[in-house]
Amino acid sequence: EGCVLAGVKDGFAAIVALKCETDFVAKNADFIALTQLILDTTLANKPANLDALNALAIEGRTIAELVTDRSGVTGEKMEIGYYEFVEGATVVEYIHPGNKLATIVAFAEAGVDHQVARDVAMQAAAMKPIALTRDEVPAETVEKEKHFITEEVKQTAEGKPEAVIEKMVVGKLEKFYKEVVLVEQAFIKENKISIAQYVKDNNAEVVSMVRFAVGEGIEKRQENFADEVMSQINAA
Repeated sequence: EGCVLAGVKDGFAAIVALKCETDFVAKNADFIALTQLILDTTLANKPANLDALNALAIEGRTIAELVTDRSGVTGEKMEIGYYEFVEGATVVEYIHPGNKLATIVAFAEAGVDHQVARDVAMQAAAMKPIALTRDEVPAETVEKEKHFITEEVKQTAEGKPEAVIEKMVVGKLEKFYKEVVLVEQAFIKENKISIAQYVKDNNAEVVSMVRFAVGEGIEKRQENFADEVMSQINAA
């Protein structure tokens, strides 16, 4: 469990996740306030990594010590489980209600329309891209997916020429990229265009994207962030 917050200051956007053991503590006002204090300190100091963040001092106490102090109060193990940042001419954050999911996005151009930037940040929240571009998708991930697709195609296209099977594999791999690469995803507000086309139409280019959700992928959790974010988008 934990609290995920994101913020922006002077072209620098950061996500901080303070982890704990139970949802009861994660929703506690003091725990959320500590996460916010850590985020504010991060935005003011722009640490290069998690170790540097933990070493930042607030009124004579390091952030790591403050987290340990809070852990002693609640009796639960706590730690900063995630920290990442992006920088750009325009940066924007999105925090999903409940403080379990956040995204940050950076653009190459200054003055990008706020709604356009927020749309991209909410897209990242809802559609769970694993990379900004296909070049950033880990090679290991691509190889695993290609192997899975190849085996699947061989079973469904048994008896067909090898060239046909290879073409089917390429087609399914392209579909995979369009599902997991942010700029290639269909824009959720207008699915006839991609995110790349949407931002281009608005004279912008996405240069960085980070997404983090507490406990995502853990079997016990039941949250459907995609549906929840879509409801936020439709209400906007």
